[in-house]
Amino acid sequence: MLIDDNIIDLKINSKIIQISKLFDEIIQCQSAEEAISYFTIHSKELDKLPNLILLDIQMPEMDGFEFLDSYKLLPDEWRTRCQVVMLSSTLDFGDIRKAEANPYVLKLLKKPLIPTELAAVFRANFTITA
Repeated sequence: MLIDDNIIDLKINSKIIQISKLFDEIIQCQSAEEAISYFTIHSKELDKLPNLILLDIQMPEMDGFEFLDSYKLLPDEWRTRCQVVMLSSTLDFGDIRKAEANPYVLKLLKKPLIPTELAAVFRANFTITA
């Protein structure tokens, strides 16, 4: 799942993910609220949950950190299945430290995504089955 309010970043990062072939499907959400709605709609369908959430930090209405406040309330099974990588183009060291200190965040990556960095996160955190 890719969550980003900036439509250009959403399209660029979706294309990078598609080219990487690390995931079969990319669920795109233009807001944190849309992502929460997706989880609510599919609450009984674990197979519909994404393996990875790529979450932008800076968004209007509900930012990435506010999304994480909702995320931490999800059942443990969901959080184990849907791990979070935060994305940012910010130079705000406060945001960077806050993201890196959050126990629910695997990694903070810069936007736009760099395929080798995304692949490294994937290899470090997911089992590849043939």
